[in-house]
Amino acid sequence: MPGPIVASYLLAAFAVLLVLHFHLLPAVFAGLAVHILTIKLARRLPANWARWAHEIALAVITVLVISVLIGAVLGLWSFMLGKGGVGTLLATVADTLEKLRLFLPASVANALPDRVDELHEPLTQMLREHGRKISTVGMAGFKTSAHVVLGLVVGGMIALRQFNKVQCWSPLSAALHARSKALADAFDKVVFAQVKISALNTFLTALYLLVVLPLFDIHLPLLTVIIPLTFIVGLLPVVGNLISNTVIVLISLGVSPGVAVASLVFLVVIHKLEYFTNARIVGGEVKAGAWELLCAMLIMEAVFGVAGLVAAPVAYAWLKAEMKAKELI
Repeated sequence: MPGPIVASYLLAAFAVLLVLHFHLLPAVFAGLAVHILTIKLARRLPANWARWAHEIALAVITVLVISVLIGAVLGLWSFMLGKGGVGTLLATVADTLEKLRLFLPASVANALPDRVDELHEPLTQMLREHGRKISTVGMAGFKTSAHVVLGLVVGGMIALRQFNKVQCWSPLSAALHARSKALADAFDKVVFAQVKISALNTFLTALYLLVVLPLFDIHLPLLTVIIPLTFIVGLLPVVGNLISNTVIVLISLGVSPGVAVASLVFLVVIHKLEYFTNARIVGGEVKAGAWELLCAMLIMEAVFGVAGLVAAPVAYAWLKAEMKAKELI
């Protein structure tokens, strides 16, 4: 294997470690999203446009994509934390604790707090012990937001350069371009395929929560939080469904054990059907089974934490594509 290609692989591996170690994954994902969306939209522009018109259209598309993504993130953040968000969720947890006591065994029921107020003392103690660490959360959030914005801008700038005709590449530049293109392709296949899967899962879940249950005069609380949460966590393969299912079953349990069982059965049926769609969408794109993604997620979560868990599907698809390109698998 030529030296520049080997060097490109080593630099790519080093870049992955650097991104995960310094918590730059949100910026990288934001940049990749802008890059791919800009290119997809720009390719729909008429080919016979003058150069200046094409460049203006590219700039407009880039600004539009960045604005939409920033607006979506800010809107979702304010929606989840606003009225009917976390505060209402805590109240619902209190109601659920009370109702659980009615049918749980005494040994289990006695282990539950009588009121949410009983959680105040341990929470206060935790805040007192870790106050200094918690005080850095605001600054960390600000830094992450700044990284994301910079990632959006860099992704847009790189997308604009994508359409510049470059005739000559140095060997190392060509190899690095191949690595970055493979990464963008893997991100495109995994993330946007997962968006389709999450949208389908959210639609079916909303159908159950908003249509099926009300037909039996059953109305779950916090639907305005549960449904967006289902879509958000559904973007994470395999694990995301477990998170949303757990939330729905617990909220259902607060209504009645029968509703909880019905919700559990419905969700199991949904995910049995989704195995076929997952195989068709994700499996058809990256030729990876759920067990492969799960193994990759477990390993990267153990090594890099939550960032590794999120990055694992894209990193695995990228690695598999590179190995296939070299005919290693």
